[in-house]
Amino acid sequence: MCDQHDDEPFIVDTSLTRRSALLALSAVAATTALPDAAFAAQVVETDVLVKTADGSADAALFRPAGRGTWPAVLLWPDILGLRPVFREMGRRLAARGYVVLVPNPFYRTRRAPIVTGPFDFGDKVAMGKLMVLKATLTDARIDADTGAFLHFLDAQRQVDRRKGAGVQGYCFSGPFAFRAAALRPDRIRAVATFHGGGLVSKEPGSPHLLIPKSRAAFLVAIAQNDDRNQPDAKDILKASFAAARRPATVEVYPADHGWTVAGSQAYNEPAAERAWAELLRLYRANLR
Repeated sequence: MCDQHDDEPFIVDTSLTRRSALLALSAVAATTALPDAAFAAQVVETDVLVKTADGSADAALFRPAGRGTWPAVLLWPDILGLRPVFREMGRRLAARGYVVLVPNPFYRTRRAPIVTGPFDFGDKVAMGKLMVLKATLTDARIDADTGAFLHFLDAQRQVDRRKGAGVQGYCFSGPFAFRAAALRPDRIRAVATFHGGGLVSKEPGSPHLLIPKSRAAFLVAIAQNDDRNQPDAKDILKASFAAARRPATVEVYPADHGWTVAGSQAYNEPAAERAWAELLRLYRANLR
């Protein structure tokens, strides 16, 4: 969930506990015959501090249990930040053979969780506070943090640096993923965004203009209500990928903004699982 939404307010339950999130994801895995129903037992999770130009960012690091090396993935959370549901996403992805870092984007202001309890995107006071936090994340700061997070991942002995790295963003962090691909084309081989906000704009720094600087394959999953609000964005993205000769899947899902995040009012389990399957296909094809 991010600052882009329809007229009808969204409410997100950020208090989703680790146990309830695990049960929800395990049930989904069981019903879809995925082999990660017991993924928590297969993953080592560590709370870490990552040194950056502006201090130390708190983050969660996930890796498969046992000995070996695996590709790295930087998983940017949505605007509500590092919290249980994104920890579960990191854990679930790590169980499929990746070393995953989920940072707190707002570490300069406070440690995660930034928001606890239900969050109403229709609450103007609460949204105002969130926008103040968002304003602290300039492009320069995001780029510096991305560099620090990728450096941290590559310093982990469990990361296979011979293989490409992935980056994924949700809602307001969709542009962060595009920026990472342009910042480190030598390292990023796969980019995924889910209901990303602001991927196409008329500004000179629009994320879609960075595509030619990348060497990655892209997955851009667009919410149906975002598509209604900006119907030309998908076509601009497709044309930009084609012009840059970047392999990309750009698709509008029959689900609303925030559909991939459990606890969101817009959460759509079938669409979320299909998006998850597409993410795994992207990584298997480009990070192996």
